[in-house]
Amino acid sequence: MCLARRRWGPEHAARAARTGLSDRQGRLSPVQHIGIDLAWGLKSPTGLAVLDDAGALVHVSAVRTDEQIEAALAPFTAGPCIVAIDAPLLVTNATGNRGAEKALNLDFAKFQAGAHPTNQGKPEFTDGDTRGGRLGKRLRLDLDPRSGRERRGIEVYPHAATVALFRLGKTLKYKNKPGREFPQLQAELLVLMDHLSAVAELTLGPLFADLRAQVVAATKKSQLRVVEDQVDAVVCAYVGWIAVRRPDDVTTYGDATTGAIVTPTLPSDLTPLAKAPAPVLDPVQQAIQAYADSWPETVTAAEAALALVSSLLDEAGINYLSVTGRAKTVASFAEKAVREVDGVRLYSDPLAEIGDAIGVRVITYVQSDVVVVAELLGDQVVVLDDRDLGSQTAREGRFGYASRHLQIAVDPARAEEWPALRDRRVQVQVRTVLQHAWAEFEHDIRYKGTVPAEHASEFDRRFTLAAGLLELADQEFTAIRERLRAPVPAAEDDDVDPDDPRIAPRELAAFLAGQYADADWSRPDHYDWISGLLLELGVTSLVELGDVLRAAEDDSSIAARMGYKYPPGAVRRLDDALLAGFGQRYVELHGNAHRSAALRARLAKLVAPGG
Repeated sequence: MCLARRRWGPEHAARAARTGLSDRQGRLSPVQHIGIDLAWGLKSPTGLAVLDDAGALVHVSAVRTDEQIEAALAPFTAGPCIVAIDAPLLVTNATGNRGAEKALNLDFAKFQAGAHPTNQGKPEFTDGDTRGGRLGKRLRLDLDPRSGRERRGIEVYPHAATVALFRLGKTLKYKNKPGREFPQLQAELLVLMDHLSAVAELTLGPLFADLRAQVVAATKKSQLRVVEDQVDAVVCAYVGWIAVRRPDDVTTYGDATTGAIVTPTLPSDLTPLAKAPAPVLDPVQQAIQAYADSWPETVTAAEAALALVSSLLDEAGINYLSVTGRAKTVASFAEKAVREVDGVRLYSDPLAEIGDAIGVRVITYVQSDVVVVAELLGDQVVVLDDRDLGSQTAREGRFGYASRHLQIAVDPARAEEWPALRDRRVQVQVRTVLQHAWAEFEHDIRYKGTVPAEHASEFDRRFTLAAGLLELADQEFTAIRERLRAPVPAAEDDDVDPDDPRIAPRELAAFLAGQYADADWSRPDHYDWISGLLLELGVTSLVELGDVLRAAEDDSSIAARMGYKYPPGAVRRLDDALLAGFGQRYVELHGNAHRSAALRARLAKLVAPGG
């Protein structure tokens, strides 16, 4: 090994005293040097390692939760300690790299040891709250890397540390990544362990020997993973050991206000090895790799898509059963990307051609609502494609799968409002609850189950029969609702609380059915919600509500000013009337706090000249 071996001497004691790790008589206080290879989630193991004052490895383990970390380290964190954590401790930047990462990458990127971007745009760092920072507070550490406190926490990066410590021309490839096979991972991990074992100022002893035996005996990647985290923790602990005893031999990238990374100083005469040409992947494999690399951002975009569609439906007062969303998993994307028909791949460019990487599903009660939802989306977002698969099936003279599939994108004018959806496509499936039941059952039987060949024709017939019956049922449900649009007399409600001053939601629903006979029914919970708003306005009876509506602007005039291109539900019609009648007072109601901005925009339409 080429690492300079510097022994502990008076000059090191002087440096340690300057860091605040000596007692009042100048004697050196024992310090525990703790390394934590911190996982970003609780499903993956976190490696722990502790080096004592003499450089002996006294603890090594793998745990998962923060509580387990604290319990395992309790014997070593009672007194002076330095805790070197492989994880961001502070993230203040909204996008891009932290300053620490930019500076470190200038030195180490050419050795393939550059740091990945860390910013608050990533779900695990929203608002700058990091697991590493929370753990540092839990262990009562000062997280300023230049602090003189006896209990300190520093952020470290093992890849960069190993390059500098062991004069490597490039990083060792012991991390499991696509294209790396088990023999390579095992061999590279053993090389790293041999480097550590050769450090003269460390005594790794039987704990480390046991880890090495586990690597030698391993037969699969998962067995290496648990050991790998603990070996990285030993590297972290050694960086902490150097930071205390040889502070002149480490470099701090960044600062305490924006995040800092401490690592052994890169030797000035070290040169990188030439990077081997990357294996040539076929376009489909490249697409799968690209999708895997960007999957966290896709998950964020899927959450935004769900929020967008839900808010549009709720704001429009459209009745629906449920709205769900998801990002296609990497495994599901890969399975779809390699599909073949007669030996020919379905997708030559999966990233561009697979349109359901982000999916939102809207389940409505009746078929007419499917049409309303599609019209709403056409009015509020950019519709790239619109396919009514039920109509296609009907044109072919068959019964079967029925669903409206729309490919949508955010209008460039609204891109700032929904940044996660910029340049993204979203597939929105809209179907009735009966169509959804048929589709889910048919998919489970045909694609997830096993249909014996001798029963295939019988199953086809039965699925066709069921599809026809459900289509008929959809038509009957639509007819029932159309009939219910006529005025309905108020019914007694045994569940009404006599002490509740609000108008009972069922009475309100019956009243609005008569007031807005041409309007669709709204979601049941919306009647309850707007009854609360009426209470805030001091309206506690249907008589009072009738007086309010008679004094309000003509309903047709309000509808014209709002410029609806879809039929709003009964609750939305009442919502508009109250907004027109009470103006800013209505906007400022407590029950409207979550949508005050949208209400102000609608109020502007109502009061605009010539609106």
